[in-house]
Amino acid sequence: MEQFNYKKSAEILALSASMTDFTYKKHCHEEYAVGVTLRGIQQYTLDGSFQASHRNGVMLFNPEQIHDGSSYDRAGIDYVMLYIKPHLMAELLGQQELHFTTPIVYDRELAHCICNLSHAVQSGADESLSSELLIRLANRLSHTEIQTPRRINNAFVNKAKEMMYCSLDQVLKLDDLARELNLSKYQFIREFKAHTGTSPYQFFLNCKVEHAKQFIEKNRDIYSAVADYGFTDLTHLNRHFKSVFGITAYEYMLQLG
Repeated sequence: MEQFNYKKSAEILALSASMTDFTYKKHCHEEYAVGVTLRGIQQYTLDGSFQASHRNGVMLFNPEQIHDGSSYDRAGIDYVMLYIKPHLMAELLGQQELHFTTPIVYDRELAHCICNLSHAVQSGADESLSSELLIRLANRLSHTEIQTPRRINNAFVNKAKEMMYCSLDQVLKLDDLARELNLSKYQFIREFKAHTGTSPYQFFLNCKVEHAKQFIEKNRDIYSAVADYGFTDLTHLNRHFKSVFGITAYEYMLQLG
């Protein structure tokens, strides 16, 4: 049975999931994502490299890392995941920026920190407790051997992304983007994919879904999210939302309460 339960507290989004047949489409998140495989084997491709997280494996995703995801076999998987915005992580670590260099580690204390914070958020614990547990998690991350100063992104990619962020309510205009960057349309597609691991179209669509999610969290207004981020209708948003988050945008809004 496929189950995806989202809760939010102290600026942290927590996911508790069980899945057997579901497969995440290739996507990325604006946040850091850290999680623990509780049962089974979770497999995914991260930046083009195959990964397999077994029981107690701690999964570490940098912001905007392209990945997919599924269960290794019909036995299915249970896992938890926390999504932490980069500005919040930097605040927790005294403005130090993290870049995970190892996608999966087996660190009992780190897994314990993640599971404790996930449980606090999912159970509706007092926000002050969630904040305290978040600080413990950040401290543990800062004392592991899995982080280095974050790499500087390519200027070409930064400019392309900035232009996309400014037009999320529209359709992707590849010709305009390419012209602004002094490239042909096909040069732009090839260069963008070489730097990011995904096509401009898929990245743009992912951004639209991610920002629609943030709008729903803030306003609890799903139909305005459809209109503001250029989706044809609610079915259109729901279809793409589910491919990234496992549930529809409508179901997500209901879980937030």
